[in-house]
Amino acid sequence: MIITRGPLRVSLGGGGTDLPSYYQEHSGFLIAAAIDKYVYITLHQTFVQELIIKYSRMERTTSVDQVQHPIIRECLKLVGIADPHLEITSMADIPAGTGLGSSGSFTTALLKALHTLKKNLVHPHELADQACQVELERLREPIGKQDQYIAAYGGITCFEFHPDGRVEASALRISDETLHNLEDNLLLFFTGYSRSASEILKEQDERSRRHDAAMISNLHVVKELAYRSKAAFESGNLREFARVMNEHWRHKKKRSGAMSNAQLDQLYQHALDNGALGGKLIGAGGGGFLMFYSEDKTRLRHAMHGAGLREVRFRFDFEGTKVVAQS
Repeated sequence: MIITRGPLRVSLGGGGTDLPSYYQEHSGFLIAAAIDKYVYITLHQTFVQELIIKYSRMERTTSVDQVQHPIIRECLKLVGIADPHLEITSMADIPAGTGLGSSGSFTTALLKALHTLKKNLVHPHELADQACQVELERLREPIGKQDQYIAAYGGITCFEFHPDGRVEASALRISDETLHNLEDNLLLFFTGYSRSASEILKEQDERSRRHDAAMISNLHVVKELAYRSKAAFESGNLREFARVMNEHWRHKKKRSGAMSNAQLDQLYQHALDNGALGGKLIGAGGGGFLMFYSEDKTRLRHAMHGAGLREVRFRFDFEGTKVVAQS
């Protein structure tokens, strides 16, 4: 039996510039942080010649080509698994569709398990690249590369996306004191509903491909804000990061009418009125988790709990996608 896990993530700046429709023309930059909430994959070799696949539903088949779950099917093909004597099960700490990058975490964890089965050594960069091959190239999802790369690498990591497809990863240069303050003062609240990231990102992707001036200008600003966040982190100025995050959210909402709604805007303002210095909706928008930076956490927690939101407490993950058990 092999058990792997891929961490979920929160985006700290630059989200949206990791889509090929943008970075292939203009280069992209973002900062992401892996957190200690995970997608788990369990792989078990069986004596029966069939594939048993368990996720939100169950599949049984004798052929990889007949697997209906698209990511599982394409991962099996990519790694070269042809002999169907496997049982694959997935579990997650947080539901899919909530903005924490679960699809990328699922894909890297599955690929890590399959490579471990075949005794292949795979570097985090290669693992992330293969996950992107599956989701962006084989399945043609209109998404970016952030989720796969931060799940593979872990930590708080800066990613540069080059027009030729190269991705450079580097750890954020942040002091221990700033890191601990950031971890303590970032709060996540679940809005109570999920959505499809690909549906929301499809509009951004199509407008970027059409060279829509407003969309490209918006993403230019978001990228510049990510560099400002990086400077704030490295100088230890977390209040400046909170201000930048607030500005980032205002620009992000302009990308699509589906990005926010009256209820989310009301919740966001309620947080700012009760101790939050800045915040944003995590992920593509439309639902999922609101993240805030606050130095008055007790007040903010009380206010958001009173508004009906559930907090999910987290720490950062510095291990990335890994094997947690093998026998």
